[in-house]
Amino acid sequence: MFEYLEAAENKYIQLTDLLTQPDIIAAPAEFQRIAREQAALTELVETFRAYRAARRELDELAQMLAEEGDAEMRALIVAEQKDLAEQAEGLSARLRALLLPTDPDDARNVVVEIRAGSGGEEAALFAGDLYRMYTRYGEARRWKSELLSASYTDIGGFKEIIFLLEGRDVYSRLKYESGVHRVQRIPATESGGRIHTSAATVAVLPEAEEVEADIDPNDVRVDIFCSSGPGGQSVNTTQSAIRLTHLPTGLVVSCQDEKSQYRNKDKAMRVLRARLLEKAREEARGETAERRKNQVGTGDRSERVRTYNFPQGRVSDHRIGLTLHKLDAVLLGDLDGIIDALTVADQAARLPENAPA
Repeated sequence: MFEYLEAAENKYIQLTDLLTQPDIIAAPAEFQRIAREQAALTELVETFRAYRAARRELDELAQMLAEEGDAEMRALIVAEQKDLAEQAEGLSARLRALLLPTDPDDARNVVVEIRAGSGGEEAALFAGDLYRMYTRYGEARRWKSELLSASYTDIGGFKEIIFLLEGRDVYSRLKYESGVHRVQRIPATESGGRIHTSAATVAVLPEAEEVEADIDPNDVRVDIFCSSGPGGQSVNTTQSAIRLTHLPTGLVVSCQDEKSQYRNKDKAMRVLRARLLEKAREEARGETAERRKNQVGTGDRSERVRTYNFPQGRVSDHRIGLTLHKLDAVLLGDLDGIIDALTVADQAARLPENAPA
C-alpha cells in the first residue's frame, strides 16, 4: 500500500512540475486537464506526507526515550508520544478512507420516491413526515428541492411522492436511505390509545443524464388526462396531466402537478430516466451481490432500514445497530449523525486489508 502512496506522490510531483511548463500554460485545455488530475491527488498526497512525518517523529521519540535517563524529560517525551500517536491514528483513518474507490454517483442530484406501505392513512401521513424530513435536511445543506409528482390522500398524507434534490454531494449523503422505514406511534384516529406500526418505502435514485438513459421516443406511450386531487381551480378542467409508459420495460410514470403539459412531461421524463438507470444498475448489482453483502445497504427498497418510535422518542437504524433518542430533531432534518455513522460503517467494510495502520 505504501508503494501505491509513494507512486501517487511521485505522480503529484510530476503534475505539479508540468503546470509550470510554458507549453502547458499556453494550452488552456491541457492545463485544465492536468490541474484537475493534480487536484484529485492533493488531499491524498498531503495526508500521506503528514502521516509519514508523524511516523518518523514517533520513531525519533522512541529513540530519545530509550536514551533519556532523566525522569522529568522521559515524562515529557511520553506525553508527546501520546499526542503524536493520536494524530497519526487520525491521519491513518483519513488515508484509509481516501484509498477507497470513489462512487462516481456521489456528486449527483437525486430523485427521491416515497410510497406509503402497510398502515393505510397512517402510512400515508408517515410518508409526508419523511418527505418533510428530507426537504428540511436539504434546506440546511442549501440544496434545491423540486416536487415532481404527488398522489395525495384526503387527510393530507401521500400515497406516493416523488421529488428532486439538487446541490452538492446529494447522492453521497442520501444513498443509504433507500429501504423500508417503519413508524411506531398512536394514530390520531385511534381512540383506544394503541400503538400502531406502519411503513413507507424510500428509493433514492441518482439523477440520470439524457445520454445515460437515451430513450427512443417510439418506445414511450404518452397519455394525456385531466389532473385530480389538490391543485387549484385548474384541476379537472385542463388536459395537462401526463402518463408515460416505457414499452420495453413496462415502467410507468405519471405527473400532474404542473398546469403545463410540457412541464409535466419534462418532469415525468426525468423520473423515467432515473428509474431506467437504476434498473440497469440493479441488474449489474445482482452480478456483484456477493461482493456487496458486507456493505451497509444494498439499495434494495425492500430492506428494512430504520424505525421511528414515537412513544420512546427514538430512532433506530437496524443495519448498524444505532439508536438515537432525538426523534423530534431527526424528523426536523437533523440527519447528519445517522448519515455519518452509516458512511463510516460502509467505509470500514470496504477498506483495503493492507491499508496503513
